[in-house]
Amino acid sequence: MERSRVVDYYSSFDEWGRLDREPLEFIINMHYILESLPDTGLVLDNGAGPGKYAMELASLGYRITLSDLTPASVDIARQKANEMALTKQFDGFHVLDATHLNGIADETYDAVLMLGPMYHLQHEEEREAAVQELHRVTKPGGVVFVAFQSRMRMSINSLQSPKHWKPHDKMEAIRSFVEKGTFDHQDQGRFTGAYYFHVQDVVPFMEQRGFETVHLIGSSSLKAILTDDQERYWKERGEEQDLLHYLIEAAKDPSILGISSHLLYIGTKL
Repeated sequence: MERSRVVDYYSSFDEWGRLDREPLEFIINMHYILESLPDTGLVLDNGAGPGKYAMELASLGYRITLSDLTPASVDIARQKANEMALTKQFDGFHVLDATHLNGIADETYDAVLMLGPMYHLQHEEEREAAVQELHRVTKPGGVVFVAFQSRMRMSINSLQSPKHWKPHDKMEAIRSFVEKGTFDHQDQGRFTGAYYFHVQDVVPFMEQRGFETVHLIGSSSLKAILTDDQERYWKERGEEQDLLHYLIEAAKDPSILGISSHLLYIGTKL
C-alpha cells in the first residue's frame, strides 16, 4: 500500500521541474558529490527519479546505471538521456525497489547515489534492507551519497503551515510525528508515505552498517530561513554569486542541519 501511494505521487509529480525551480539543493549536492567522487568510474543512481543527477554525471563522462521504483520516472530518465545525447553513457535503466536491487551485482560500483529512497521507507526493516543493498553493490572503498529528511525541519514546517501539512494541523499529530518520524498526508496527491530522521541518528545509522563518514551536510543550507525579500536584497546589490558561495560553504556547518529540509550523507564503504 505504501509503495503504491509513493509510486502514484511520483507518477504525477514533476521532480525534474522541482529541482529547476528550487535549484539550491541540486547545486549544493552536486558541489559535494563532485568533491568526493573518483575522477572516473561506474556510478549507480539508485532511486534516481527522472535522472537529473544521473544526467549531470553522465555529461561529465561517468558510466551510469539508473534505477527507480516509479516506472514513469524511469521512462522520463530514458527519454532525457536520449534528448541530451547521453544514452551511450548509461549501462541500464531499471525499475527497482531500493530494498531489493535484483540483478545488480555485488561490489560493482565506484560510487552509489541514493537520493530519495530513505525518504519513503517507513519501517525499520525496510531502511535496514536498503542500506544493506547499498553496501552490497558498492566496491570496497567506494563512496556513497545518501539523502535523508530532517524530522526537526518538518516539525517547523508543520508549525508554520499546519493547513499545508494535514493532519499536522493538530498538535497531537505533530507530537506523534516527532516520536515516530512517519508522515502520511491527509490530502490526495500530496507528498506522502514519508519517513524523517532525527539529525543525530543519521551518522550512527550509517556507521553501524559498514560505512565511514566523510560529511553530513544540509542540502538546502540556510535557504529555509531566508525570505524572497531577503534574498532579493543581495541580488539587487549584485552579490547573488557571493551569497550562493556562502550557502554552499555553510551547508557543511553542523549547526544548521536541523533547519535544512534535506540532508546529504557522504561516506565510504569499509
